[in-house]
Amino acid sequence: MNLKGLRKPVGPHSNCSHLARRLWDSRYVSDLEELRDRMRAFTLARDWEKFHDPKSLLLALVGEVGELSELFQWLPADQARELTQTDSLKTRVSEELSDVLLYLVRLADVMDIDLANAARRKMDLSESRFAAENFRGVAPEKK
Repeated sequence: MNLKGLRKPVGPHSNCSHLARRLWDSRYVSDLEELRDRMRAFTLARDWEKFHDPKSLLLALVGEVGELSELFQWLPADQARELTQTDSLKTRVSEELSDVLLYLVRLADVMDIDLANAARRKMDLSESRFAAENFRGVAPEKK
């Protein structure tokens, strides 16, 4: 997603939904469509669509999440953010996050799910379900 010129909100207004909506505005989601189209072309050029059924893509996605998890596995939780900023580890994290994103985009495409719209709907639901004034600094209880 191309968020050039936009920074993650910080400070007292960091949880404002209007700022979150600005960051996830559909004008910035076209990169997901570009990735989807590139993944389609990549797959077709190699005649791999026969391997890209939902189950196989999901298992590949889980495998990539596992590879990402492995990078964090033994890092002290309170130092993980700092330690992953070293050049070599940041590069690896970036590569694994990219793999996760690409498989997720491909899986959504194969299942005919508009990932950007689904994510927006999910955020809308979460914003109404977990109102900031009720959940600031408090984890929701499991039901």
